[in-house]
Amino acid sequence: MTLSTARAVEAIRTHGHGLADAAEGNFAAAVVGCPGWSVSDLVWHIRNVHYFWASVVEGLEADPAVIPELARPQSDVRLLGDYRAGVDRLVEILSSADQLAPVWTWSHQKDVAFVTRHQVQETAVHRWDAETAAGRPFAIEPDLAADSIDEFLEHSTPSRNDDAQPREGTLHLHTTDAPGEWLITEDDKGQLRIEQGHHKGGAALRASASDLLLMLYRRLGTDHGEIIGHRGVVERFLARTNLD
Repeated sequence: MTLSTARAVEAIRTHGHGLADAAEGNFAAAVVGCPGWSVSDLVWHIRNVHYFWASVVEGLEADPAVIPELARPQSDVRLLGDYRAGVDRLVEILSSADQLAPVWTWSHQKDVAFVTRHQVQETAVHRWDAETAAGRPFAIEPDLAADSIDEFLEHSTPSRNDDAQPREGTLHLHTTDAPGEWLITEDDKGQLRIEQGHHKGGAALRASASDLLLMLYRRLGTDHGEIIGHRGVVERFLARTNLD
């Protein structure tokens, strides 16, 4: 289910600049998916994200502490220009990098390929934030969203909120517009096991790939999908992952 490098970097370019287009002239608007943030804050955040990972990959860094911090521009117009340039830099570096080269990451996967794959969903989900703040409907392409769900389940769900409740049941996730099915079980220590493919669970959540990804990131509620079986299993799973 993993995207090709070419598909991934083109998605970062498209959604990176799409985010900028949605943000332009709308810097003061609130970002629903990031409470307390304005669109200006959102652009600053993703500018830092792109700068950080481009620097890690460019230098094949093993220690993130060596990356110097950026200073936030005083002008939103200047910030947006810097952000656009940062998108292009990230795309150029990822396009030419050896995807198997070792680098620091926060995941168990310590290579450039992880950075490339994760930046697709990072950029696309934050584009959704910017488009929503501009009052414009937006959906992530099914193939990108389905791969991002798969990546989220492998790399993000191991980080569990301290107050997460046991799921108390198995869960089947199913995308309706792209290949993608997963069975999620949990042991008595709160560790998840994820199996790809069609399996019957105690509860199921079906939605478009974009909507399902946005539910995992707690941007959308379960009313954007179809729940079969025990609703509590679904809701406890969606609240479980630490997104900080």
